[in-house]
Amino acid sequence: MIKVFIVDDSALVRQVLTACIDGHPGMCVSGQAADPLFALEKMNRDWPDVLVLDVEMPRMDGITFLRKIMAERPTPAIICSTLTEAGANITLEALAAGAVGVFTKARLGLKDSLQQISGDLIKQIETAARCHPRAMPRTSAVPTSTAVAPAPGTAKAERSGSVGFATTDRVVALGTSTGGTQALEVLLRQLPVDCPGIVIVQHMPEKFTAAFAQRLDSICRIEVREAKHMDRVRIGLALVAPGGRHMQIKRSGAQYFVEVLDGPPVNRHKPSVDVLFRSVARHAGPNALGVIMTGMGDDGARGLLAMREAGARTVAQDEASCVVFGMPKEALRLGAAQSSEALQSLPALIVQYGRT
Repeated sequence: MIKVFIVDDSALVRQVLTACIDGHPGMCVSGQAADPLFALEKMNRDWPDVLVLDVEMPRMDGITFLRKIMAERPTPAIICSTLTEAGANITLEALAAGAVGVFTKARLGLKDSLQQISGDLIKQIETAARCHPRAMPRTSAVPTSTAVAPAPGTAKAERSGSVGFATTDRVVALGTSTGGTQALEVLLRQLPVDCPGIVIVQHMPEKFTAAFAQRLDSICRIEVREAKHMDRVRIGLALVAPGGRHMQIKRSGAQYFVEVLDGPPVNRHKPSVDVLFRSVARHAGPNALGVIMTGMGDDGARGLLAMREAGARTVAQDEASCVVFGMPKEALRLGAAQSSEALQSLPALIVQYGRT
């Protein structure tokens, strides 16, 4: 029995979520509270397996509460958020603080809302219960005074007014899901501006990927942004697949471009890691590095195998540094990954790959 605790200042939200959760035979609501201070007192008497948490509440906001929980007793947490731009930004702060999922409660206001939300919420709680949240290794932001100057031809050099483009025939493809928002922040913040071009699939709702890319761009030396159709993959640039769209690469001469396209979900996901990895296998082959990172399920494992069979270098994040070892574990089981590496080892691996 999965014990769930709900923290939300809306009595209606708490009522609807409780009915949904208690109606499932494998879980129950062990408690609920209107704000974090009341919640902590109750949780200490019977600690839950999963926390469902609002972000805007009286007395203490949800993010501050989440950081406190993760520092003292890491617990899988699902954030209730709206689909507004402001909601996306604050939810990303929560994911960076250690939340393992996002539940979009905008649908709570719709007719027959309980039936509409129940399947998604139950799946997220089941996923969260299998997560192992931990304090991620923190990397400090690059101080302006000591930051490495952008090399000519890199993305941030172009934005600052330099002319000319560097070309490369190498591409790094990253695929991740649950726990990936934290892991990608740790990874990308350590990359120099002359790292190879990067393409990323992070399983994330449609309204959140642009804000996620903007957040990463603000704290990284490399440029990070949500991909647009026919964007060029280039040195010092990381392109994040838009939520609700697939992304794949194509090659023209020594240059790569991304195609952003619609289509049915693959492995229940859109964007899908497998879609990206298979296109990298077809169009980059031995000129690519593929990394499958923390996440539930098996999306990306077969695509990584296709990359390895096409001559690419392939890596899986190791179990010890994953919030969920599902995707890397499946890739290792299939023989898709040539090695298993700790999260903290991945930046150096990518840099070395780009320079050999």
